[in-house]
Amino acid sequence: MRYSLFVSIIILSACSSNKHITFETIDTDFSKGRLTHKQTISLKDLEKFHGHLCDGLVVGTLAMQQALNVLYPNQTIDRTNLRIVSKPSPCLTDVAIYLTGARYQFNTFYVDTAFNGLFIVQRIDNNKAVSVSLNKGVKPSEIDSLGNLANQQKLAACDIDYLKKLEDNFTKQLYHYDPSKIFTVTKIDNFNWQPNTNNNYIKTDILNKQQPKCNR
Repeated sequence: MRYSLFVSIIILSACSSNKHITFETIDTDFSKGRLTHKQTISLKDLEKFHGHLCDGLVVGTLAMQQALNVLYPNQTIDRTNLRIVSKPSPCLTDVAIYLTGARYQFNTFYVDTAFNGLFIVQRIDNNKAVSVSLNKGVKPSEIDSLGNLANQQKLAACDIDYLKKLEDNFTKQLYHYDPSKIFTVTKIDNFNWQPNTNNNYIKTDILNKQQPKCNR
């Protein structure tokens, strides 16, 4: 596939505050229905679907905002007309599925690690595809380094709490960033949809669920 930098004009389908970001979408109106059902999806909806609010969920949501603004500029997002590749993070995959309506069993969603960025999103009717990446230096490196240890279950109870504080602080910072300054959207020419059927990615957000409380 050939990549070229795509400079986008950010058309906000969201409220002015990132904390209250929303997406205007359209779906069919029943199981065999017509494309007429419009609804608004919010970050709070994603939080309920995912199970908790976290930095990864907010990063994924803001990244999808940027990608979908390019694929649907000044338009309602047609969730019947999208397919997506996501990195295997539990946060990112939940954002990918919820906001696009894509599903593995219908060949519109798969997970992979062999691409740059967080997502590759494709509009099916015109084959336009973009990747979206979080710019380097935005996310504190300590979150990733401690997160890697947590994924190996090598963090003690109090260190888990410290990591949560770091992620919560980063989440709050994200609400104040201009998304167009912290993400890069890249157009992909001649994107080749090649589903990866690997299903042994580790669900990292449950590895430490039996961790005792910090007694410090």
